[in-house]
Amino acid sequence: MSKIQEIAAAIEAGKSKIIAELVQAALDEGIAPLEILNVGMIDAMSVVGDKFQKEEIFIPEMLVAARAMKKGVEVLQPHLGDAGAATVGKAVIGTVSGDLHDIGKNLVSMMIESAGFEVNDLGVDVSLDRFIEAVEGDEKVNVVALSALLTTTMPAMKETVAALNASKARSRIKIMVGGAPITPEFCKEIGADAYTPDAASAAQKAKELATA
Repeated sequence: MSKIQEIAAAIEAGKSKIIAELVQAALDEGIAPLEILNVGMIDAMSVVGDKFQKEEIFIPEMLVAARAMKKGVEVLQPHLGDAGAATVGKAVIGTVSGDLHDIGKNLVSMMIESAGFEVNDLGVDVSLDRFIEAVEGDEKVNVVALSALLTTTMPAMKETVAALNASKARSRIKIMVGGAPITPEFCKEIGADAYTPDAASAAQKAKELATA
């Protein structure tokens, strides 16, 4: 098994304790940092996402895989240099105003990061103004992901999407929405670009939207 295959297998299995050592060994062998990232890590997380969608694994397994990926990226980061700019883009993510739920949002954040995005996670109970500030203040942002887990915070999502649609950054961003009460119909009604039902499909959709 090659070092890249070992890295991919360790990420799929969520082996955080050995991933740093494997990534360092691959670097020592002279394997290109971007190859380690793209083939060893991002591709492995795509496999994890696919298994999740097929219900072969569940949220705990996805979380440990994403944590392993994060540990590997920490070792890789200093070696990426300018190559690190070859990301898919930058995503702003947050749970809308009035909503304090973060488990789903955190998982989506990790999966989007694993798909090759730089992520600005604004946290929970994020005001409309903070979303606008984050998007308009950074020209690298090309995806915005909004989460709402309560029916009572759906109006806040609607208002945030309306503000993003009216913002000067609208031409370069794609707006994604998700959360327990959100539906494809609601997504369309409020003028967002995409709805996804889970973290794995959110990562896939973010990549599609950013590279379209």
